[in-house]
This record gives sequence, C-alpha cells and structure tokens, in this order.
Amino acid sequence: MDSLDELLDKTVPAHIRSQRPLQLDPPCSETQVLQELRSIAQQNQVWRSYIGMGYANCITPPVIQRNILENPNWYTPYTPYQAEVSQGRLEALLNFQTMIMDLTGMEVANASLLDEGSACGEAMTMIYGLHKGQANKLFVSQACHPPTIAVVQTRALPLGIEVVVGDHHTIELDDTYFGVVLSYPATDGAIHDYRALVNTMHDRGGLVIVVADLLALTLLQPPGEWGADVVVGNTQRFGVPLGYGGPHAAFFATKEAYKRQIPGRIVGISQDRFGRPALRLALQTREQHIRRDKATSNICTAQALLAVMASAYGVYHGAQGLKSIAQRIHTFTLNLAKALQAQGWTLVHTTFFDTLTIELGATPLAQIIDRAKAYHINLRPYPETNRVGISLDETVIDGDIQDLLAILAMATSPATPEPIMGIPESLQRTSSFLNHPVFQQYHTETELLRYLHRLQSRDMSLATGMIPLGSCTMKLNATAEMLPVSWAEFNALHPFVPPDQARGYQRLYENLEAWLMEITGFDGISLQPNAGSQGEYAGLLAIRAYHQAKAQQRHICLIPQSAHGTNPASAVMAGMQVVGVQCDAQGNVDINDLKLKAEKYQHDLACLMVTYPSTHGVFEEGIKDICAIVHYYGGQVYMDGANLNALVGICRPAELGVDVCHLNLHKTFCIPHGGGGPGVGPIGVKSHLIPFLPQVGGIQVASAPQGSASILPIAWAYIKMMGAEGLTKATKLAILNANYIAHRLAPYYPILYTGKYGLVAHECIIDLRPCKTLAGVEVDDIAKRLMDYGFHAPTVSWPVAGTVMIEPTESESKAELDRFCDAMIAIRAEIDQIAQGVLDRHDNPLKNAPHPAYDLICRAWTHPYSPETAAYPAPWLQQFKFWPPVARIDNAYGDRHFFCSCAPVSIES
Repeated sequence: MDSLDELLDKTVPAHIRSQRPLQLDPPCSETQVLQELRSIAQQNQVWRSYIGMGYANCITPPVIQRNILENPNWYTPYTPYQAEVSQGRLEALLNFQTMIMDLTGMEVANASLLDEGSACGEAMTMIYGLHKGQANKLFVSQACHPPTIAVVQTRALPLGIEVVVGDHHTIELDDTYFGVVLSYPATDGAIHDYRALVNTMHDRGGLVIVVADLLALTLLQPPGEWGADVVVGNTQRFGVPLGYGGPHAAFFATKEAYKRQIPGRIVGISQDRFGRPALRLALQTREQHIRRDKATSNICTAQALLAVMASAYGVYHGAQGLKSIAQRIHTFTLNLAKALQAQGWTLVHTTFFDTLTIELGATPLAQIIDRAKAYHINLRPYPETNRVGISLDETVIDGDIQDLLAILAMATSPATPEPIMGIPESLQRTSSFLNHPVFQQYHTETELLRYLHRLQSRDMSLATGMIPLGSCTMKLNATAEMLPVSWAEFNALHPFVPPDQARGYQRLYENLEAWLMEITGFDGISLQPNAGSQGEYAGLLAIRAYHQAKAQQRHICLIPQSAHGTNPASAVMAGMQVVGVQCDAQGNVDINDLKLKAEKYQHDLACLMVTYPSTHGVFEEGIKDICAIVHYYGGQVYMDGANLNALVGICRPAELGVDVCHLNLHKTFCIPHGGGGPGVGPIGVKSHLIPFLPQVGGIQVASAPQGSASILPIAWAYIKMMGAEGLTKATKLAILNANYIAHRLAPYYPILYTGKYGLVAHECIIDLRPCKTLAGVEVDDIAKRLMDYGFHAPTVSWPVAGTVMIEPTESESKAELDRFCDAMIAIRAEIDQIAQGVLDRHDNPLKNAPHPAYDLICRAWTHPYSPETAAYPAPWLQQFKFWPPVARIDNAYGDRHFFCSCAPVSIES
C-alpha cells in the first residue's frame, strides 16, 4: 500500500465511513491555544467561597503540586496491573489506604473511588447485597450533603431500593430497613451523637454507612469506634484543588469481613520470588468487572493521581500537622461563632467543626448574599429556611473573619446566646493515628522531595517508554495541554458558585459539547460522568428512562462476548438483565444469534451494548445491520466508546445507528490516566434521549454538576490544537501503527483476528497460546520478560485468555515501534531456544523475569544463562535501563496473607 488513504480503504468498511468531513476550527499552535485558554479562564471569577457541602479550599504544598500533579512520571502511568513496574505508585496508594484506615478507625480501605456521592452509592449497594433479609429500604439522613443524597437516589432507583430521606432524630427504624446513611459532621455543621441510632440499626440486622469529613476526624472520635460498618467521604481538602468539583479522590473504608465485597481496588503487601516485600493489587480475582453480570459494581478505575496527592499531603504533615491544621480551622470557627453571637445572631447548632449555620430571623437572606458579593465572598444560602451557612477552611486568615463579621454586622435584635460546645467532649478523638514511620519521616520539603523522587523512579510511565495497552489508549499528553490544570481560574472554583462566576467554564463546556457532537454525530452531550464506567451507567439510565416514558418496562440487555467487562456490571446496576450474544470465529458479533435473541426477547428488549471497533480489534462489517436488528425489535443501541481513537474523523457513531455512546476523554482526547485515574466519560445521545441526560432528566451520577471539570481544559486544548485535519490524521496513524506492529510480528506470533483484507483496526491481538505448547511459556512470562527489555506489557489475557492486545496509538514513532517489535521478536527467539533445549525449560530468562538489580548484584548468580542475557538482552538498554525494583510477585501469597496497610517496620526491613 502506498498511502494512508489506501490503508484506510482496506481497513474500514466503506459503508460505515462518514460522508461528511469534520467541521472544526483550523488547528492552532500551542502558544495560540494557551492564549485563548487564558482568556477563557479569565472569565471565571475566583472569589472566597465558604459554601461547604463537602468541598473546601485548601493549600496544595508546592512540592506536591510540582512533583506529583505537574509531573509526567506520576500523571502518565497506567493502572498498576503490572505490579513489578508500579511499585512507587502502589506504595503511595498503600499510604493512602493506611491514612484512611487510621483516620476512620476501620479495618480495611480501598485505593480510592470517584467522588463522595458515588462512594456512598457503592456503599449502599454493598450493604444491600450483604443483607440477608427482605428489607429494601435505606434511611438517608437529611443532614447529608444534597449532592450525596441525589447520587444515592439515582443509584437506588433501578435496583428497587426505596430511599427514605428524613430526620435521624425522629426516624423509626424497623425490619424493612437494611441500612442507614449518616453524615459526620452534618451538612449544616452540627456534630451528632449517632450511637443510639447505630445500635438500633444493628439490633435490627442492618448496617451503617457514615459519610465523614476526613480532616475533622483528626479531632473527632472516628466512626469505627462507635459502630460504623462503612465510612466514605472525600479527600479533596487534603491538598487537592477545588477544581470546580473534581477530580478528587473519594475514600471507602469498612470491616475486613467485607473485603471481598469492596468496590474498586485494594493495594496489598505480598512478596517477590526472593521473599522480599512487594506490593500489588490485592485479591485481583475479585476485581468487580471480571465478574461481569455477577458484579455489584462497575468501577474499573479510581482517582489514583489525586489519591497519591492526598496521601503525600498526609505524609508531609503527619498526624501532628494534620491536627494543627484542623485545630486552627476549628479555632477560627469557634471565634467566629462567639463573635456572631455577640452581634446578636442565633446559631442553629452550637456543636460544629468548621461550619456554622445562622438563623437570619427578619433579615432577608438576599440582603446577606448581596452584602457578601460586595466582598467577593460566597456563602451557602438556605432559602427555604432563611438561613445562611459558613464553612471555613485551611486558607482562612484573620482578615477573612473580619470580612465575614462585616457582612453580618446587621442583626436586628440581640439573642440570648446558647453555650457554644464546638466539638462535644464525648465525641473528641482520643486515639492516635498515622503512627507508621512513613508519616513521621518526611515533614521537610527536602525529605519529601527525595521520597517522591524515589517512588517515581520505581514506576514505568510514558516518560520511560511506550505503554502498548490494547483498549486502554496510552497516548501523548502534551505539556501545553496540561498547564492550565494548575491555573487558579480553573482549579480554585467551588462547584456551587453562582453561574456568573464561572462563565469561562460555561464557554469551555459549550465548545467541548459542540465539538464532541460534531465528532460523534450525536445531538446532545453530558459532561457529568467522571469515568467511563459512570458514562456507561448514565447512558443505560437514559435508555431505561426513555422506555419508561413510553410506559414500557423493558429490561433485557444484550451483550456480546467481546464486550468490555464493565458492560455487564453497568447493565446490572441499571436494573437490567444481561443476555449474552455469541461471537463468530473472526471475533465478530454472531448476527444470527443476535437475531434469535432479539426476537426471543422482543417485548422486553431494552438495549444492546456493543464496542466498536470491537474489543477483538477489527471493524465489524455488519455494525449497521446489528443496530437495525435491535431497533426493529424496539431496543436501543449503546456503544462503548473506549475504542473511539479508531473512529475520530472517519466514522461517526451516531451515523452507524448508535443511540448513546460514552467517550473516554482520558483515552481518545488526551486526559492522562494518572496511574489509574482520573477519567472522564461523558455521553453523547440522539435527540430522543436528551430529556434523560444527567442534569436534564433529574438523574445525578456524580457529586459535582460537571463531574471532573478542572481537567476538561486538557481535552479542549487537544481538540483545538489538532483541528479536523489533525484529529483525522491521528486516527489514520493509530490504525497504521497497529497494522505495522501486526505485520512485523505476524511471522513470529499468530494475529488472532483480522478484517477482510488481513488488516486490524487500531489494536491487534497476538496469540501466545502456542508458546505454552511449544516451550511451556505462559503469557505472563512474556509480559514480565518485556520489563527486562524496558517495556510495559500490553493488555494480558483479555479479551482472550493466553493472548496480548497491543495498541501503539498515533503518538509513538517508528523507532519506538521497531524497538518494541524487536523486543517481541527477541523474546520469541528465547522461546525457540527453550523449545530446542538450548535454554532450560524451568530456569530461563522468561520464567525468572523480571530481573531486578538485586538479583544480579546481591545474590550469587546460579542460573544457566548469563547476567547480561537477563538484564541487557537488547542493545538500546546500554543507553538507558529501567530496572524493575522487585522480582516477579507472588500473587497467591498476597491473597493468603492479606495485608493492606503500611507494613510493620519488621516486615519492611
């Protein structure tokens, strides 16, 4: 083939190609884009916000901002599935889990979730599944933050859970309740003693979820000490900017008895083949999306980068530093409370940590809000009760308190003040926390900087080399795209400021929505879903609501065997029943089986979930026919957009017949993976589904109205710099690069699936099963050996066991592609040597891979191959060698000896 266009003609079926080229602005230079983004950012107004509701301004220590948030060694790695080259990130996340366990008083914590609302929803689903009775009601205290309540209500509806929101003082719990959700402190600032209510719930066989403020827990008795079963919340105020709502790392902590029901990821301590401590994702077989329709959660990502920031904040400050920050905030709040009482105001509650709610009496709320505007201050209005709320934070100084008192210097009549309690003595914390040495050693910038550098050196990232993961597009995240994330105009806004203070964001949204509609062909876009999993869920909820609006109770979701693992889990969460559809020998959806299933369930068919190009790495010829069949029988078509990197500028999903599709901005549109999060998963829909989008149809899938708003400028800058021509060319190059790798490797490894002309889409599946027959070499042996060659492994044993799926993206040069191919070819030669008896079948470079420096230097070399073969099998390694910090990890040992917090010093040594 002589051109990209000729390659495209033979790769992408002509009848699915869009007849209309992209209509976008011409591409801009990096300088132009940054100038335009600066002008957009300046339309946002950064006021002092004391709104609260789970969000607080904070100070990001510069050493953390520069060396984590703005450091590609931290924001470009992949999820730590290949643990041997992810030790730094795993250690930071283990610190996070330890911090959460200590502060909440719970026995086990995960490595973060998406936000507070969805974490609470996950907790609801977990305790609902644990409950053995027939109860289907959940009591949610009205003292919880409104966004948290809204997300829980959304999550509960398709599962048939009745959410009762009310006053915890008056609720009468009976056997119809399987659990309660309580807020500690309350959204209006009050600190309630819930112990009697907790005992009542436990006596009736139910479980208790507590939504807690993590910083407050440095001063408050932890919920684990008074009976909580699950504690969730947000770590945003641990050094993570407000970001107009995200991304922030939520936390989830519970009892060890429930460890196999925990959603998301858990980092655990295991050992490598030399018996040295090593970290990995614990209980990996329980990762929810592997369980498909048996899953109770569709979470396949986290907020790893933000969890790393929060954990570093905890490491930097330590227990005493965190207590000092919390005590300072509380002291300011106490002083403000006393001064307000002296001015004649009545406080709704005299117990509090950092939040006060004030009865305004005859003073109009609007008058107070207007006075606050004059000071460029935002307060929390309670229009239904004529009250106003003030939540203080780490950034407050004396001048801020004086301004607040000036705003409220207008009480009409002195009130008889009630004694101020602040934190009740009975609920004050007496237990210690963060006692592990890691939280005591790095309290200076010098020490923390060196610690963070040591951690990053133990991780493989895009700064190290190509990460050729199939279906998890790992492409260049240009530095120019990343810079605006640190601008205060984007990262210092509270998510509930008045809209006129966020006009820059509104323009950003309008641009992004218009561009994404042009790229996909859809009529509407919602930017709220803050991960691909949440996009799936929101899309299915829209389909569900659409059918219900037509008085149809359709509940069958058809899912091909080639679908992403999250698809069945999302369908179950949306209240649907999963029915599988077969694939043919070429990996395509079996259209005959689809017809049979669609006809069989025609009265109950809600939708089909399909990935395009397929997870098998090919453009299916029959995609339009597939959509037509589903529509004929009354269903809708949901498309998983994980592989959109093969479509942009070439095919529009809506033109294929798709009704709704989620778009992974953290894949196709260059928002980086952050070592396992953040992600953004907006959905595009046809016009008939627009009324059922988040914020339009009343559903809420994320705590913040626009999800992870502060990283949307990355995708905006990417599209603006690329323009129509650049986006289209990127797709062509992604397809070219995948076919180049497939062509080079085909003589050595079978390519499992190809299209009509023997070509693949943007990724290819290499069949490694013959290597086991030939030489006893498993797919994991090859994955680990690639580390010795300086590469992160491709996607292993998915979607087909015993294979690897490779996606080079458009970002990688031919030199890098050749280096990877040369490594794979050299490994094949090693496999042949094993088969020929030149290398021992059990003691060889593949079975022993990876080879850390410790193996070569600190131990007597006893293998029948040389140290040079082990560590320097390729010429480029003489110029740069990434040393895996540990040898191959024993996963089974880690599961048998489950340990998910910082190890005792005796273990570490």
